[in-house]
Amino acid sequence: MLATTAPDSPPSRALEVSIDPTVLAAQRGDDLAFAALYDQHVGRVFALCLRLSADSVLAAELVQDVFVRVWERIGSYRGESAFSTWLHRLAVNTVLDGARQGRRRRLRVAIAADFADVTLLDEPATRDAEPGVGLDLENAVARLPAGARAVFVLYDVEGFSHAEIAAMLGIAEGTSKAHLFRARRLLRGMLDR
Repeated sequence: MLATTAPDSPPSRALEVSIDPTVLAAQRGDDLAFAALYDQHVGRVFALCLRLSADSVLAAELVQDVFVRVWERIGSYRGESAFSTWLHRLAVNTVLDGARQGRRRRLRVAIAADFADVTLLDEPATRDAEPGVGLDLENAVARLPAGARAVFVLYDVEGFSHAEIAAMLGIAEGTSKAHLFRARRLLRGMLDR
């Protein structure tokens, strides 16, 4: 038997997610509720920022930026999705916005660093390295060039589609696929040693 809604209720209300009372309290300006939300979500936000930036100091700064934006925009959260989904999207956009702001300034350096990283990856391992020491996946991801790392994290770790990644990064869908292919190839090379 199908559930029906009252004839005078709008159909979109049935599809909305109920808003957590802690979020509602934070929207009303309750500092303790906001602190509770921070404590509940800071770990996952930090992990995302660290994966995208590959720099723990920068990731810590980005976490602060994310929660400043949450503080400023929590009133715009309408409960159309889970709060964690809204926060995740806001965190990804904050990291990508930060990268875009510094992109022009660092473009020449980044291009040179990409070539330097590729050159280093193709060199054979030195004999001085300890044979039992391996490179873990997190370190390998951190060594990827910025563009390839961003697409790898967004696609393989966070589960976004190439179309969504292209829109977020301001690149073509084919470029997103090329970055992912490059990231996977470089990771295989680093981890096979």
